[in-house]
Order: sequence, then C-alpha cells, then structure tokens
Amino acid sequence: MNSNFKNDFAKLTLIGFIAGIILIIPLKIIYEWLGNSAYILLFNFDYIPVLNELRPVWFFGYVFHFVTCIASVVSLYYILRIWDLHHKIILYILVYTIGGGCLFFLTALSPQPPAWDDKLAWFYWTIAHGIFGYAVGSMIKFLLPKQRLLPQP
Repeated sequence: MNSNFKNDFAKLTLIGFIAGIILIIPLKIIYEWLGNSAYILLFNFDYIPVLNELRPVWFFGYVFHFVTCIASVVSLYYILRIWDLHHKIILYILVYTIGGGCLFFLTALSPQPPAWDDKLAWFYWTIAHGIFGYAVGSMIKFLLPKQRLLPQP
C-alpha cells in the first residue's frame, strides 16, 4: 500500500474525528441552553436493524457518530478527488449541509426525539452540519496539501 495513501487516510480519520467533535459542540450547547433535542439524533441508531441491539447504547451511540463522521470524510474526499475538487471548502459545506438536512428526516423512523417535523431542530441540525462541512474542508485544505495527480516533467 502506498505510504501517501496511508498517511492521507490517517489524516482523514483524524479530520473526521475532530470534525465529529465540532459537530457535537453547537448541538450540545443548543440542547443545554434551549432544550432543543437535535443533539440526540447524532447518537441515535435505533432505526438500524442489528445495530439497534448493541449495548450499552450510550457507548455505541458515540461509536456510531464518529464512525459515520470518519467514513463520510474519507468517502467525500476521495469522490471529490476524482475531479480534483478535494480542496474546495464550499463543496464540503454544501454536501454536508444539504446531506445533513435530508438525513434529519431519518428521525421519523425512531421513537426518540426530535420529531421529524420539528422545524427548529431541523434548522439547528442543518446549520451544525454546515459548520461540520466548513471544519472538514478547512482541515483538508490545511492538512492535505494539494498534490499533483501526474508527475511534472
């Protein structure tokens, strides 16, 4: 395996983990200060067969959150890299904001809050995912310098 690939993968994993923490922070603050339950959805996996049987739920909720963050960062980076767009911060913001806004509605599959039609929870959730996208794109731009795909003569 190419050492650049291993190095990039390790950096992307770190980026996913750090951005996952950054995603937690605004939603936790909103949960504590305003009581809005969008934060709870970050750790909810009770709508996924087999996974929903894992215990303790609090622990696997965190594992679910961070694995999802890391997998999405690695995947999006390599997808954007196909078109040499992996250093465009705006694309990370757009994908995570739109994607997060759409994924919010998975809460309809769960009895846990927030309700799928809680507009304020959707707003907070979507904005937090935009912040996540900005964090991911910024860290990628800083930690993974643009590499030439083909060697120069």
